[in-house]
Amino acid sequence: MSALDAIFKAYDVRGIVPDQLDPAAARAIGWAFARFTGGGRLIVGRDMRASGVELAAAFTEGARAAGADVVDIGLVSTDLLYFASGHLDAPGAMFTASHNPAAYNGIKFCLAGASPVGEETGLAAVRDLAAQALAEPPVPAPGGGSVEHADLLDAYAEHVHSFVDVAALRPLHVVADTANGMGGLVVPRVLAGLPVRLEVLYGELDGTFPNHPADPIQPDNLRDLQAAVLERGADVGLAFDGDADRVFLVDEEARPVSGSLTTALVAQAILADHPGATILHNLICSHVVPETIAAAGGVAVRTRVGHSFIKQKMAETGAVFGGEHSGHYYFRDNFRADSGIIAAMFVLQEMSRRARPLSELLAPLRRYWASGEVNTEAPDPAGTVEAVAAHLAAAGEAVDRLDGLTVERGDWWFNLRPSNTEPLLRLNVEAADAETGRRHVDEVLDLVRRLAPATA
Repeated sequence: MSALDAIFKAYDVRGIVPDQLDPAAARAIGWAFARFTGGGRLIVGRDMRASGVELAAAFTEGARAAGADVVDIGLVSTDLLYFASGHLDAPGAMFTASHNPAAYNGIKFCLAGASPVGEETGLAAVRDLAAQALAEPPVPAPGGGSVEHADLLDAYAEHVHSFVDVAALRPLHVVADTANGMGGLVVPRVLAGLPVRLEVLYGELDGTFPNHPADPIQPDNLRDLQAAVLERGADVGLAFDGDADRVFLVDEEARPVSGSLTTALVAQAILADHPGATILHNLICSHVVPETIAAAGGVAVRTRVGHSFIKQKMAETGAVFGGEHSGHYYFRDNFRADSGIIAAMFVLQEMSRRARPLSELLAPLRRYWASGEVNTEAPDPAGTVEAVAAHLAAAGEAVDRLDGLTVERGDWWFNLRPSNTEPLLRLNVEAADAETGRRHVDEVLDLVRRLAPATA
């Protein structure tokens, strides 16, 4: 087994620095990615983690040794890297560990045009090539590739503005908690010059995350933003993760807004301008999402969880937009890549167009209770899902195997999936009310405990 196996995940590379991911590994991966993509031009960006400087430099060295010309775009958000890949029509590598703690770093890859790279679409091949390079350092290409530096922040801000009618925006008071992540660079630039009064919490770029983890899906990490929205009378709060490709909202009453509700609201805004369009949602999104899409005259298409599946389905269906409960929002005209700040712009536009507080826009959409992702340790997550599916099928229940196990039971439903990266089972339950939902969470977890395969 290669030492790289531990850090190559289903969608990216991620590990502890330097124990798992060090400059030698980054150099080998840079060489491998350049070889995999044909040795042409590569774009390299990084987030604010201190280890990213040395790792990105080593990656660049490896890529150049394979003959690739590197465009170094410096400190960027992941969605800006995707924009650069589409804008310059070249593969890209982004050094980030997203919401992971400070000890981690990693690499997200894309092909030219921001096309995704996952385990089944090239990541395994890159891993194998990198393992070869670690075992036997390759001979550098004659002359090696070049390196140039580029600043695309202004071009990206202009691109983001193109998704909405900026002239229709009304004065809004926005608080953004960028959690010392890349949102501290990108958000102020995108909102500059717009009729928005912006206050930024923790805008200093600091990969040690001195204030709170850069993981806005966790309720504890929204508390400072909620307090600021109330204290300052803001219209909306925006919470970004470390690499700023995800966003979660807080309404003017400081109520958190799930990724599902944001997906539904953005879908309404997009369908107002693209009648009848196809919109994607992953299968753990609330039922309110397909219901809202249908009510607005759109075509809802359900997908597996994960960016590579969403982007592939967008290409197949021509979908204009796709959303995930985890706070990832994908746009056809953003090279089918995800962007938190573009989603936020649609929310600001919808608040302006309808001239109503965010809480009022969301009130009709808040009609179900959701458990959120309930994680349970399991020695054999995939085997446990199979055991539960077989048990329910034998009892005559209809089981949906698009991604893990989904079971519809009239006034409630659940999805049970194995984690792609950890020995965990991920359970999502939605029901008409909290009491019913919590009871069903306990019911499914009890079934999991009873049916989990015995360990060897």
